[in-house]
Amino acid sequence: MISVTNVTKQYKGSARPALNNVSLEIEKGDFVFLVGESGSGKSSLMRLMLREDVASSGNVFVLGENLNAISSRRIPHFRRKLGVVFQDFRLLPNKTVAQNVAFSLEVIGKSQGFIQEAVADVLRLVGLDEKADRLPSQLSGGEQQRVALARAIVNKPAILLADEPTGNLDPATSEGIMALIERINLAGTTVVMATHDRGIVDRLQKRVVELRNGEIIRDQTSAGYQKNPTGKISTNFEGITPASTSESTPSFLAGEN
Repeated sequence: MISVTNVTKQYKGSARPALNNVSLEIEKGDFVFLVGESGSGKSSLMRLMLREDVASSGNVFVLGENLNAISSRRIPHFRRKLGVVFQDFRLLPNKTVAQNVAFSLEVIGKSQGFIQEAVADVLRLVGLDEKADRLPSQLSGGEQQRVALARAIVNKPAILLADEPTGNLDPATSEGIMALIERINLAGTTVVMATHDRGIVDRLQKRVVELRNGEIIRDQTSAGYQKNPTGKISTNFEGITPASTSESTPSFLAGEN
């Protein structure tokens, strides 16, 4: 699904590469945390996966597309298969919640009937169906992030790329956002999430890819934020229950529109 092979990314004017001979394979349905200090290369790697940047050398394949060779004309079509969530929400301030979510379907030419049903379904999923007519300025930070998440998944993307989606949120709100992302992953969407949130990474025990100075120094399954050879993580989140895997998959995520 995502294949990064011997990739180096050198930005003009920088003394060292942002990424140095990085290789990474991510399969369908994986949930991968990208961790590391600021400047470690997490965001550079995410930009390559989204085709906002091109590798200086090496190969990046996402959903069968060679992103080094893809034409400019095909990039918008490729990105329709991805959902992207950012730390700063990036909502359209003059559009309502429903209009923000609908916009991503309008630009790819979906019918109004399809849009109305899909938007209603996804807003129910993120718990904002009663705030469909609110503007972003009338929402809390957590609610705005839920709108951003709804917009990212309304087209049922194969891959969700999340760059610090809980970075501006309080711990309780972050837990709610992560519960939604877990449900999306359990329904089959591959998730790649860059984060500094140690508590979330330690609690969820997903695959962890750690970068330092542009290189991958660790790739572990069922791991915490820091390497722990015993696999046992001591955290302050013992009282928090992860998103239930026993809940039925929402019809929206199951593709019933």
